Order: sequence, then structure tokens, then C-alpha cells
Amino acid sequence: MDADVIIIGGGLAGLVASNELVRAGKRVAIIDQENEANLGGQAFWSFGGIFMVNTPMQRRFGVKDSFDLAWQDWQGSAGWDRFSGNLPEDVWAQKWGRAYVEFAAGDKRQWLQEQGVKFTPLVGWAERGDGRAGGHGNSVPRFHVPWGTGTGISEPFADKARAAAADRRVTFYFRHQVDGLIRTGNTVTGVHGTVLAPDSAMRGATSNRDKAGEFELTAQAVVIATGGIGGNHEQVRKWWPERLGTPPATMITGVPKHVDGRMLDIADAAGVRLVNRDRMWHYTEGIRNWNPIWPDHAIRILPGPSSLWFDALGRRLPAPGFPGYDTLGTLKLLRATPDIAQYDHSWFILTQKIIEREFALSGSEQNPDITNRDFMLMLRSRLGHGAPPPVEAFKTKGADFVVAENLGDLVAGMNRLTVESLLDYGHIERQILQRDAEMTNRYSKDAQVMGIQNSRRYLGDKLFRTAKPHRILDPAAGPLIAVKLHIVTRKTLGGIQTDLNGQAFARDGSLMPGLYAAGEAAGFGGGGAHGYNALEGTFLGGCIFTGRTVGRSLARQL
Repeated sequence: MDADVIIIGGGLAGLVASNELVRAGKRVAIIDQENEANLGGQAFWSFGGIFMVNTPMQRRFGVKDSFDLAWQDWQGSAGWDRFSGNLPEDVWAQKWGRAYVEFAAGDKRQWLQEQGVKFTPLVGWAERGDGRAGGHGNSVPRFHVPWGTGTGISEPFADKARAAAADRRVTFYFRHQVDGLIRTGNTVTGVHGTVLAPDSAMRGATSNRDKAGEFELTAQAVVIATGGIGGNHEQVRKWWPERLGTPPATMITGVPKHVDGRMLDIADAAGVRLVNRDRMWHYTEGIRNWNPIWPDHAIRILPGPSSLWFDALGRRLPAPGFPGYDTLGTLKLLRATPDIAQYDHSWFILTQKIIEREFALSGSEQNPDITNRDFMLMLRSRLGHGAPPPVEAFKTKGADFVVAENLGDLVAGMNRLTVESLLDYGHIERQILQRDAEMTNRYSKDAQVMGIQNSRRYLGDKLFRTAKPHRILDPAAGPLIAVKLHIVTRKTLGGIQTDLNGQAFARDGSLMPGLYAAGEAAGFGGGGAHGYNALEGTFLGGCIFTGRTVGRSLARQL
């Protein structure tokens, strides 16, 4: 055997599993089709937010949280409903969902800190929900931001793997592309594939697929930790669910091109059971990166609650289509409404005051203050005058931004960014004036305005994420800003069905000896721990939890 365990994928889930195995004295082979620069996978690029429950950081801001409330929110968001038939798809997904919330409310923070992850005092309120107490959304802020953003999560585990490689406890096989699983009887005992030609492409950039040789590796067990389909628009469209309307003709991409779902299809062809493949997570607040690394490189706006959201025809979105509230609910509004389904964009309209306080951008490279752990820069960027420098750079250089001193010029500029002039100035003006009339008092019948006032009751949002309420057309709040928004492909919520040890099921419902799955490839646990919706801060956490679980399970068994 070449190792005790082969891990396919050098992302966060694979690295966490490797760490647990190495600590138990096992030898690990980590295979990745990309070069060494990509160790850490998608987690490296992320904002790094982590879902945790009832933490000291929450309590400092006056947030009262509990396992019971978090589990209520998780169930309301997941909406698991596939329990019928001989092989129900949601049985293990639900078990993994509960186990994850127990982890988030239990030893998650302490364990992460023991691994070298440190957290800022910031706790954000992501996915505020669909307006129902028992429905989708976080009842309280739970989005904990690590020092280092995504790098602060991925690099501690990458460093442990590098150190283990120096001691020959881990062997890296970069530029090795797995083409199939090896079986001895019914047991998965290895992998075979293609050695790819060397490529020095920078992290995230597209690399070659030129064949330089073949390989075969064997072990006592194999772990699939290769991520999802977000970089493969063909796969996204193939599995796009009817409940979300029609897939956009054009999308932009929130993950590198090599996040292609290839290993999921290989597993499927090998008889592995994949479930809930029509469940996916794509963002509606995407902008084209003015300084791209991978093809169609998208950056997601992490919005506060105050920007006005309009569809392609200039109509203000109804609830739950408010910034930061209900990602897939908004996606459904945009893709399942018949008269706008032909258009692939929507719009934010906001003010300079709003962009200064409420706009953050996804990605470690878009948040140098937190990524570089610079506390003073964070205070200046988040609380000082002007928008954070990366946001200001997009406002100045981004192809999707329009800035104007008056609404007429703003609407004209918005129409110049589309093939057809779809927006009527008078219609947009009426809607903004109606909203502005609701700002006279500290109470309102406008649901979004009520949400703004509610947000400012939370001290963290009042300080860092929600602008002081004001009229959009107040000249003192200007200039006016419009942002053309695109659909961003991102996460796969379904995947390989696994038991609570992370062992994969075969298509007939039996466990497949020797094969395990972790992270996005496993639907973050059981083939769909999130169900239909996610509560944010749960993707990296899902990789961590499934990777830890699989690593510990194999360490006990081998």
C-alpha cells in the first residue's frame, strides 16, 4: 500500500481529515489535480465566516442564542422532505444537520482555536430570512469572522499538512487527476488516473490538462473531498431545479474553473449513491471582478439591509427580496417571474452613505484589513470616512457600477449597461419617493424599512453594517450609486450520501467498504445537511465538521 488513507482533494475538508489521521499515526496521501499553490482550495478565497452558537463574541453584543433556537432555524431553513421510498434521500442529511448544529453549539469554537484559528470580535447577521419565525433564516447574528478571513481558516490546516509532509507522514501528489476508483472485491482500495503536465499557474488560475503519464495508488481507505460543481456552468444548468425557474443564459463564477464536479460523476459511475443533486446555492448579488484570476471571476457583495433592489424592468423586489435576507428566495423571484426570466441581471440603487457602511465584498483578497490581521486598518476601513478601499476600487473600476449626482443621470447610466433601455426614470423615481416617505418616522409599514430599524437594534450592525436611516434622494447622502447584479455560481448542497461516520453508500443503499466522503462532495454531510437552504457561515464549517468526523472515524477503524 502507498498509504493508510488516500484523500482526493487538497481543500479544507481533505486537510482537516488528514490532520486527524496524522495525529493518530496514520500515513496519508493527498491527491490534487492542481499545483501546490492551490493547497487549501476554495476556503482560501472565502471571507471565512463561521456559523457558531452562543459564543462569548455574541454575548458581548447582547445576543442571546442557544442550540434550541439554532436547531429551529436550521430545520426551518433546510425543509427536508425526501423521506419516502426504500432509499430516502434526506434521512442521513437530517442526522448530519442536527449533528452539525450540536457541533456549532458545542466544542467548535474551542477546537478551532486549538487548531490555530483566531476570531475577530465581529459577529455578522447573514441570511436574515424569509420573515417567518419557523421559516428560513437566522433569528440572531451567528456569522463569526476569523482573523485572516478564509486564509485564517485554511492555512492552519495547510501548514499542518506541510509539516506532516516534511516528516513523511503525508505525501502530496499534485497535478494528479483521479480517473477512477480501484476495488478489491467490494472494497475500495485505491485510485488510478492521469499525471498532468507541470503548470506553474498562480493560485486559482486555469491550468493545463495535458497528459504526462498515468498513476495508481492503493490504501486501506479512500476519501473523496473534491468539492462541488460551481465552476462548471454546464453541470449547474443540468441540475438546476424547476422550483428556481429557468437557469440564467449567462452567469459569473464564484469559484475557480477546476471546481468542476468531475469526481462526483466518477463516483456515480462507480456505483456510489448521490442524492439531492438539484439542491444548490447561488448568489444574486454578483459583480464582475475588474481584476480577475479565473474565467468569469465573480465577487459577491455582502450587503447590509438598506440598498433598494430592483428587477431588470425597474420594479422594486418584494419580500423576501431584500439585501442579506433570503438568497434562494430572491433567486426564485428573479428566475421564476415570467416577464423577467429572459434577463440575467438585477439592480441595487443606493447612496454613498450606504456603500460606506454596508458594502463588504466576499473573498480574502477583497478584505486586506482582516486578511492581514491589521486591527487599526480594520477600524479605519470599517468605521472611518469613505468606503473600504476594495469597495471604492470596484466603484471606480468595476464594469457594473454607475455613479451620478442625480437620479436622471443614474437611470440613464444604468440603461447604457444593458442591450435594451429597460428602465423608466419616472417609474423608478416614484418607487424611491414612496420608500423615502417612510423614513420620516422611526416606524414604518415598509417591510424593508422595518428591517433596517430592526438591524440597528443589534449593536454589531449599528456600528459596522447598517447606515443611519436616510432618504435615498437626500442630496447630503449622495452621490447616488447603481450596481448591476449577476447570478454567481457557488455551492453544491447535495452530493454523496454518507452515514454519520462519513462512509459512502452504494447505489443499492448498502455501505461501500473503504470509501468515505467529506465536505461539499458529501453535501456537507449525508448528501445534504443544509437541505434546501443554508444559514451562511456553514459551508467552511461543514467542511471542517465532515473532515474531522471522517478523519476520526478512519483513525479508529484502521
